[in-house]
Amino acid sequence: MATPFTPDRLVAILRAEGVRVVEVDSWRTHNRNHKGSFGPINGVMIHHTVSEGTEHSVRLCYDGYASLPGPLCHGVIAKDGTVYLISAGRANHAGGGDPGVLAAVVAERSLPATHKHDGSAGAADGNARFYGFECVNLGDGRDPWPDEQLDAIERVSAAICRAYGWTGASVIGHKEWSDWKSDPRGFSMATMRERIDRRLATKPEQPKPKPPTPRFEPYPGVAFFKRHPRSPIVTAMGRRLVAEGCSAYRRGPGPQWTEVDRQSYARWQRHLGYRGDDADGWPGPTSWASLRVPRS
Repeated sequence: MATPFTPDRLVAILRAEGVRVVEVDSWRTHNRNHKGSFGPINGVMIHHTVSEGTEHSVRLCYDGYASLPGPLCHGVIAKDGTVYLISAGRANHAGGGDPGVLAAVVAERSLPATHKHDGSAGAADGNARFYGFECVNLGDGRDPWPDEQLDAIERVSAAICRAYGWTGASVIGHKEWSDWKSDPRGFSMATMRERIDRRLATKPEQPKPKPPTPRFEPYPGVAFFKRHPRSPIVTAMGRRLVAEGCSAYRRGPGPQWTEVDRQSYARWQRHLGYRGDDADGWPGPTSWASLRVPRS
């Protein structure tokens, strides 16, 4: 059992684990605390939204609907791995569930089959005991779970477990809590718990940065030039040819491909050592790569 995090602490532990966090509206005070307790905390629960689109899903989970007012979770995990925080208190995400499952989570042992649901006699109040994260997915078994989204589920869960000193056994799916539920559908919670434990065995690490956007124009293909394009790429190419001392231009260069561009490029090919048909002025992949035309 553990005391809920303050909003600042929740943000800090998530970011320390490499989670990309977006704070939504008044999430720090947006809760259902007037309807019951939040805490002591025993674990993390994973859901799917049965919706598509980040903006729509975040709004739905923040506001809820007539029969189930928001917030409907603590954070929404988008397809691209971004986590949108929408509550730091009690949220309508878990409902009633099996006390036997709760006892297993507390003891961090294998989960029994669940035989309870919201409204069952003796059901435990999951909204008081779990942090809940809704993941954007239709839940039909066909909607994909991108690697970025699964990585974020792993990182979010590990961040909370690390801060409380728990293992991956403290992370469950909604379907493991309530026999009315089927979420999350499309990946294995057992495998996710293994991933979380592997992460917890190491120090927190930031995700690898995406490769930088190429600084140079990729080769557009000879057909691009033979269509006599009008393009900023042609201007950028011409400027590089001028810089390399291979200009046949009297003015320009400009965006329209012309015979003068071909003649200038032929000079560049000869500069590289090409001869005959290999120096015909039509750009090829090797000579283009050597020219290093900056992105326009």
